[in-house]
Amino acid sequence: MGLKGKHIVLGITGSIAAYKSASLIRLLVKEGAEVQVVITPSGKEFVTPLTLATLTQKPVVSEFFDRRDGSWHSHVSLGLWADLMLIAPASAATLAKMATGVADNMLLTTYLSMKAPVWVAPAMDLDMYHHEATQQNLRLLQERGVRIVEPGSGFLASGLEGKGRMEEPEEIARLVRVFFEEETTEAPRSPLHGMEVLITAGPTYEPIDAVRFVGNYSTGRMGYALAQACALRGATVHLVSGPTALPDPEGVHVVRVATAMEMLLACEQVAPKSRLAIFSAAVADYRPLEVASGKIKREATGEAMALSLIKNPDIAATLGARKTTSQVMVGFALETSTDITETQRKMERKGMDLMVLNSLSDAGAGFATATNKVTLLDRKGIVSAYELKSKEAVARDILDYLETHFTWN
Repeated sequence: MGLKGKHIVLGITGSIAAYKSASLIRLLVKEGAEVQVVITPSGKEFVTPLTLATLTQKPVVSEFFDRRDGSWHSHVSLGLWADLMLIAPASAATLAKMATGVADNMLLTTYLSMKAPVWVAPAMDLDMYHHEATQQNLRLLQERGVRIVEPGSGFLASGLEGKGRMEEPEEIARLVRVFFEEETTEAPRSPLHGMEVLITAGPTYEPIDAVRFVGNYSTGRMGYALAQACALRGATVHLVSGPTALPDPEGVHVVRVATAMEMLLACEQVAPKSRLAIFSAAVADYRPLEVASGKIKREATGEAMALSLIKNPDIAATLGARKTTSQVMVGFALETSTDITETQRKMERKGMDLMVLNSLSDAGAGFATATNKVTLLDRKGIVSAYELKSKEAVARDILDYLETHFTWN
């Protein structure tokens, strides 16, 4: 059986989708898993502990203490026992508490003590799911390593139709089985393992005076996702980052800069020894010709203020011109349309081996989003278009393409 000997903590929260948990338990147990249910007080309003205990052959854990004999349930022990914690359904309230570290019930203390991987299968009405607070909580949890089992679309308990339905038990059980099968199968070593990789990320800020600058809306998330994905494949990653609020990716050497000139100088230190370079930073094309000392007073400029700008160096083109035959360089092109003609010209002009096109005309792509939609173009004329995905998933797609379409011997 696919899950034989695996210990799974199944968290159940207060959602109408809790009725699906019974089917999920049956499928996991049928695969050979031992399932321990931890349910929130509101979850018991939707499915009874008796039903769950009958299916798992284990007492359901809900309270910290057993009121009959004074014994207590150890969330720490559960965290050590489990091979996987799966919260299905995961309500908006529980997701918010997980994101902020609130520990006001047994399920949440178990999560905070969990040593094993944690998955959540959200279930809620479409407006709650799409609310920015919920989406921000999901992004934060994902950044911390929690796997999100995306909800499906369909009729909801409110009578509305849209995204928010908990994924079906059969699909969740399949994903769990595949996860453990992949875990026990030794994956082939990535061609990037041990490779020196240079990645640029974020915007650059070009000062006008002591408090103002010329810049753009880039958050750096795409470049940081690429850096983390490379590090997970065993690469030695040098991330040259413009100003961003993102934390340093784990296992990545980060050099933080502000301006395009500073970014170029930092890249020049690393580029000669890098086998792969990915230029995902949104470098400002221009900088002020003169930088005022102190702060420019609006009273001194009159009704209009003229700002003279000069071109910044094109970092990708500069380093592309110095590229050796053994190096592979990847450029990014943010356009206002999906026409690939301009991107192809940029690839030739900058000496890139692969270009990543993303268009502002695609909803959910570009700056300040958690998602991206890209098209990859290489010198062989291959054009590969991808669907809208999280930037973390896009990073994996780009690296997969590099591993399979380029020679790394």
